[in-house]
Amino acid sequence: MKPESLLRRGIAAAMIAAGLIAAPGVEASSHREAPFISTQPQTDGTDFYLFRSYEPGREGYATLIANYIPLQDAYGAPNYFKLEPTAVYEIHVSNDGGARENLTFQFRFQNQLADNKFTVGGKPVAIPLVVNGSGDVSQPGSGALNVTETYTIDVIRGPRRTGTKQPVTNAATGGTTFQKPVDYIGQKTISNYIGYANAHIANANIPGCAQPARVFVGQRKDPFVVNLGEIFDLVNIKYPAVELDPLAEVATDDKLSDKNVTAIVLEVPIPCLTEGKGDIIGAWTTASVPMNRSVTATPTPGLDGASVASGELVQVSRLGMPLVNEVVIGLKDKNRFNASEPGDDGQFADYVTNPTLPMLLEVLFGAAGVKAPTNFPRTDLIAAFLTGLDGLNKPANVVASEMLRLNTAIAPTPKGQQNRLGVLGGDNAGFPNGRRPVDDVVDIELRVAMGVLCTLNLGGCKPADAPAGALRYTDGAFISDAFFAEEFPYLRAPLRGSPNDNNAVKRSAR
Repeated sequence: MKPESLLRRGIAAAMIAAGLIAAPGVEASSHREAPFISTQPQTDGTDFYLFRSYEPGREGYATLIANYIPLQDAYGAPNYFKLEPTAVYEIHVSNDGGARENLTFQFRFQNQLADNKFTVGGKPVAIPLVVNGSGDVSQPGSGALNVTETYTIDVIRGPRRTGTKQPVTNAATGGTTFQKPVDYIGQKTISNYIGYANAHIANANIPGCAQPARVFVGQRKDPFVVNLGEIFDLVNIKYPAVELDPLAEVATDDKLSDKNVTAIVLEVPIPCLTEGKGDIIGAWTTASVPMNRSVTATPTPGLDGASVASGELVQVSRLGMPLVNEVVIGLKDKNRFNASEPGDDGQFADYVTNPTLPMLLEVLFGAAGVKAPTNFPRTDLIAAFLTGLDGLNKPANVVASEMLRLNTAIAPTPKGQQNRLGVLGGDNAGFPNGRRPVDDVVDIELRVAMGVLCTLNLGGCKPADAPAGALRYTDGAFISDAFFAEEFPYLRAPLRGSPNDNNAVKRSAR
């Protein structure tokens, strides 16, 4: 597949947009994307990435990143951002072209309270903070933490609730427990956060896999880039129609530049994912919580004594292809989509075959030449979102269903050479062939929604079907692979909670 680079197209009108359904209470890239999940941030999946590892020497692995807890302010003291102990966080993989999971990696989290005390007036009294001030958390053997988080991983083969479940073991300890670093409180508490966090990267033995995986769970700088506030104010951007302006794609700010997120990062040998069934896999993430939860009037001592959870697990978050629930699914069905599985996606078919987003853009910017595609059903969107593209990432015997699909036979593009437009920019190792951190899914998906595939005679449509499909739609928030690391876990260290460095604190105390 050799799409013509949009950067060489003659038409360079830069109409602005990203996720453009202007519904109250939703934000981009699955940050608060549905009414119910906006009240449950601990289980809100924000972004999902799936790509062949591009760290040198790791090309035989695929990396899966599931981010949760959106819009974290670095200074979110005093309790910071812990994952929900009663929830299960899952990454699902389909390797046979079907709409059901063949593999599930299930994460469960636990909080441990050290219950550190100070003796005050002869009485031992519990301290109020997650650190006790006894030392630098980043030093080996430090006992300074008052709260620690751990997690376990299970691999499930077959249906996620009834399949065969086996524990994943920590290669260093032989046990089933993995450690999660505390969030980046600041440099006085954790003087070397990168070293401290990297010490929590673990090799993991997955039953049935000949080689170990790698895993990291912890706070990271939010990798998503978007001009968020203006987008959802009906695209109220400073330069809404900058025609023929080559700077339009870098004209505005990333509104998530000061936010962190919690990342589950898993790198797995490719044969463990494909299981010999073919090169193309599909994947998506979910989070589920117990059906019943009650709040007690007399909480018991501890971290989680204010509520009681029981009953079967109920899925509350789902994420495969980015921005689907934000800009494809109608407002009335957003909660339903989050509770659904790919095998049930027929109920949402009209949102893909007859999408409303292009019509909204025509309403807002018709006077500037924007016109929605006219081919119905939108076979190009069916290919992009539901089946994969012929010759790129469409598996044999595919069952139409929404998930992120990756052709593991396509070699990764090294850092420094990755194109933010992915396949549209001539880089077939990028979105929609999986998704890397560098892929500018806002610009890509907007151009696809407006018919760029038709202008390239792809997806079963032709240029005449997309009269405005060649415009370089952008939200103006630029991204490049310089924003990310070359090595696992790829996402940058989180922003620190305190703006002061440790040396400044020491000087001020003199």
